[in-house]
Amino acid sequence: MAVAGPVGATAPTTTTTNSTAKDAATASTKANLNYDSFLKLLVAQMKNQDPTQPMDSTQQIAQLATFSQVEQTIQTNTNLESLLQRTSLSEANAVIGKTVTSADGKTTGVVKEVTLYSDGIVALLENGTKLPIGPGVSVK
Repeated sequence: MAVAGPVGATAPTTTTTNSTAKDAATASTKANLNYDSFLKLLVAQMKNQDPTQPMDSTQQIAQLATFSQVEQTIQTNTNLESLLQRTSLSEANAVIGKTVTSADGKTTGVVKEVTLYSDGIVALLENGTKLPIGPGVSVK
């Protein structure tokens, strides 16, 4: 789990996991390797093709277009993951300093810091209690 630095010198901290960003970067790297490998294979195929039976150009273009679409999809997913992470961090920072109450009303307190996980937000209250922020939790 990577820890983001304090928002201000004396401000509470927000922590987050970067697993989704790392997964997206890994997928992007793999796609680039596969795309580059495809281009190398295509060039090798063109060099070594039988001149009496050349490769069909429509198949060649279709293959290139497919790999291009995959690469664009991975880049779009990477951008969406980054956007979602920024949005989650903004939401987490908005809770710091606010009073929260659990859905059952048994736990309440002022949020000291927030930890952002891939599956949700957990608030650390000033009294040391951890409270998952989710449906039914009220923020004042």
